[in-house]
Formats: sequence, structure tokens, C-alpha cells
Amino acid sequence: MQGPRIFDDVARVAQGAVGAASGVRTEIEALIRQRMERHIDKMNLVSREEFEVVKEMAERARQENEDLKQRLADLEQRVQNL
Repeated sequence: MQGPRIFDDVARVAQGAVGAASGVRTEIEALIRQRMERHIDKMNLVSREEFEVVKEMAERARQENEDLKQRLADLEQRVQNL
């Protein structure tokens, strides 16, 4: 009756190998994440929030510039009509 015992042993070894592989995978993912974060920090990138704020400021400045161009054109037209 050694057949079932061998299968149990093989199953335990396989289960241990799967658990170990899962642990190794988790460690590798953590190391990769740490290294990527370190490299990103060195690159001096801005956060999405900061980007969105600056983008909105640029859009407002662009609109103000267009408005001022139109006002200037209107004033120049008035001066020419005097």
C-alpha cells in the first residue's frame, strides 16, 4: 500500500513548490516596483494632479490671450474709425 502514500508525498512536494514559487514571484514584483519607483523619483516627474492643475492654468492663459487679442483688434478698429 505504498501507492497512495507516494501520491500524498508528491502532492505535498508539489504544493510546497507552488507556494515557494508564489512567494518568489511576490518578492520579485516588490523588488521591481521599488526599483521603478526609485528611477521615477530620480526622473523628477510630476504627479497627475500637478499636471492637470498646470494644464488648466495653461488653458485659462490661452483663453485670456485670445480674449485680449480680440479686444486689441476691436480697439484698433475703433481708432481707425475715428
